[in-house]
Amino acid sequence: MSFGSDSSFRIPSNFGSLEFQDDHAPLWTFVTIKDKLGDGGGNKLWSCNFCAKVVKSSYSRVKAHLLRISGAGVALCPKVTPEYLADLKRICEEVENKIKPKTIPLPSAAPATLSQKRKKIGSGNPYYVSSYSFAANHNLSGLLPPSYNALRTSLLQQERSHIERLLQPIKSLWLIKGVTLVYDGWTDVQRRPLINFMAVSEGGLIFLKAVDSSKEYKDKHYMASIIKDVINEVGPKNVVQIITDNAPVCKAAGMLIEAEFHHVFWTPCVVHTLNLALKNICAARNIDGNENVFNECHWITLLVDDASFIKTFIMTHSMRLTIFNEFSSLKLLSVAETRFVSMLVMLKRLKLLKRALQNMVISDRWNSYREDDVGKAAHVKELILNDIWWDKLDYILSFTDPIYSMLRKCDTDASTLHSVYEMWDSMIEKVKTVIYRHEEKETNEVSNFYDVIHSILNFRWSKSCTPLHCLAHSLNPRYYSEEWLREAPNRVPPHQDDEVSREKNKCLKRYFPNAEERKNVFVEFSNFSSCAADFASFDSIEDRWTLDPKSWWVMHGSSTPLLQKLALKLLVQPCSSSCCERNWSTYSFIHSMKRNKMDPKRAEDLVYVHSNLRLLSRKEEKYTKRRDKDVGY
Repeated sequence: MSFGSDSSFRIPSNFGSLEFQDDHAPLWTFVTIKDKLGDGGGNKLWSCNFCAKVVKSSYSRVKAHLLRISGAGVALCPKVTPEYLADLKRICEEVENKIKPKTIPLPSAAPATLSQKRKKIGSGNPYYVSSYSFAANHNLSGLLPPSYNALRTSLLQQERSHIERLLQPIKSLWLIKGVTLVYDGWTDVQRRPLINFMAVSEGGLIFLKAVDSSKEYKDKHYMASIIKDVINEVGPKNVVQIITDNAPVCKAAGMLIEAEFHHVFWTPCVVHTLNLALKNICAARNIDGNENVFNECHWITLLVDDASFIKTFIMTHSMRLTIFNEFSSLKLLSVAETRFVSMLVMLKRLKLLKRALQNMVISDRWNSYREDDVGKAAHVKELILNDIWWDKLDYILSFTDPIYSMLRKCDTDASTLHSVYEMWDSMIEKVKTVIYRHEEKETNEVSNFYDVIHSILNFRWSKSCTPLHCLAHSLNPRYYSEEWLREAPNRVPPHQDDEVSREKNKCLKRYFPNAEERKNVFVEFSNFSSCAADFASFDSIEDRWTLDPKSWWVMHGSSTPLLQKLALKLLVQPCSSSCCERNWSTYSFIHSMKRNKMDPKRAEDLVYVHSNLRLLSRKEEKYTKRRDKDVGY
C-alpha cells in the first residue's frame, strides 16, 4: 500500500475495515516489511509507504517516524500531511484504548466507605454469629487451632489480662473523678439468685463480678459483706456512692456500709423509684390504708386491663392476628412485666394503632369471624370503637408522660445525679398542669385526683431522696442563674431551699470530718452560692447558665479547691442501676445447664471477659453514632 503524495486519500474513520498486521501495533500496516532481522526481538527492515525511506528498527521507531515524534533516533516522515497525521494518531489512540485493561472501580479509602464496610462485617450484622459457625466447620489448611485445655486455662487468663490492660485507662481516673458501684440482683432460669456489680465513672462502665448467692441467706449482713468486698477491691477512697434497688434489705445493707465508710453513700435507683410510682398509680391495690388511692385510680387499672385484653385476644389466635396484620404494618408489643413502665409502653403502642384497630373491627372479615370467641370479639369491637375509652387512654398517657420522660432520662449511665432533684420537682409540676387542665380547674382549687397522684410521687421521692442528691443539686451552678430561676414560678436557688441546705450540710460533715477543713469548705460554698469573691466576675455569673456544670467548675472553681474537687466528682455520677440490669443474661449464658460443672473461677473469668468486651465496644464510633445506641448493648 503506497500513499505517495495523494492528499485526497483519507484513512477510513472506521479503521476496522483495515486489516492490521498486528493488532497491538497498527502502524506496521503503513510500512512495507522487507526482512525480519535476527532470531528474536522486534527489529525489522522496513520501508515507509509514504516517503519510501528504508529503516532497520523496532515498532517504536515506526511510530516515531510516522507520527513525527522527534528524539527517537529516526528521521521524521516528510510526506505525512497534517490530515494523515491526525488519522494515524486516531488509529493509535483507538487501538490503545481497545487493548487497554478495563478499569474496575475499587472501594474508596474514604472513612465513610470504610465505616460502611465495618458495619457489614461487624457484630451489628445479623449474620455475624453465623460467620463463626461457618469458620468452625471449614478448616483452613495449615491452621492449627488452640486445644481445649489451652482455651480454658492459659488463653482465658491471657485474655482476662488483656481486658484488664484495656480497662486500666478507665480505672486510672477513679481517684480523681470518683466511681459509682452499681448493684442489682435477679434470678436466672435455673432459679439461682445472682448479683451483678458494675463500676460506673465518667471514663466508662466496667463489669466487676457476678455473685451466685444460691447457698447464702440474703440478709443485710450478707449483702453488706459482699458490697464491702467490692468496695475494697475498687478502693474505698475512689467510691462515691452505691446504687441498689429499693428493697428494704438493700437499704439496711446500705446503712451498714455508710456506718463503716462515712464518705460512701447508699443511693436507691431513681428508675426503680419511678417505676414503683407508676405501678402504684396504674395498678392501685384495694387494701387497708389505700382506699383513697384505689377509689381515684381504679379506673386506670380497668383501662389497662382492657388494653391487655385487646392485645391478648388478637395475638393469641393466628386468624385474628392475620386479620390485624392486613390493616397495620406495626406490630402489637408483648412487653414483659419485668420491664419498666410496661403498661405505658403497651398503651402508647395501642394509641399508634388506633386507626388500624378501628378499621379492622369494622371490616367484613372481622364481622364474618365465627370462632368460639364471638362474644369476646364483640367486646373488643365495642372497646375499640368507644371514643370515651380512647379519651381516657389519652388522658393516662398525658399525665404520666412527665414521669415517663424523666424515667427515660435517668435510665442510662449518664451523669444525672445532680439533675434528679430538679427533674423531680419539674415532673410533679408538669403532672399537675396536665391534670388541672383536663379538669378545667384553677391552680388554687382542690383536685382529689391530683392530690392522690401527688401523694404517691411525694411518698416515693421521700424514700429515694438522699443527702447526696441535695449536695449534687447544690453544686450545679445552673440552679443559681437568673435564667433558670425565671423559668418557673416559686423557684429558689439551692442555698435558699431549707431541705436542700439541711441535707447538703449533713453531706459536707461526712466528707469533711475535720472541723477546720469543714469551716473552709463552708466559706467556699458561701462565696460560690452568693456570687462573692472570685465568683462575682461577669463571666463567672454569665457562664452559670451557658456552660455545662463540669466545664463551669473547671473554668471558674480554682479559687475554691476543696469545693471544686468535690463538685467535679459528684457532677459526673449516675443515678440509676440500669446499666447493671442490661447484663442480666450474661452469667446465665456462660453458666448454662450444659456447663453446670464448670469451675466457678473459670465461669467468673468468662463472664468478666464477655461483659467488658461488650462494654468497651460501646466506646467505639459505630456504637455511639448508630440510631439504636440507647437500646441496651
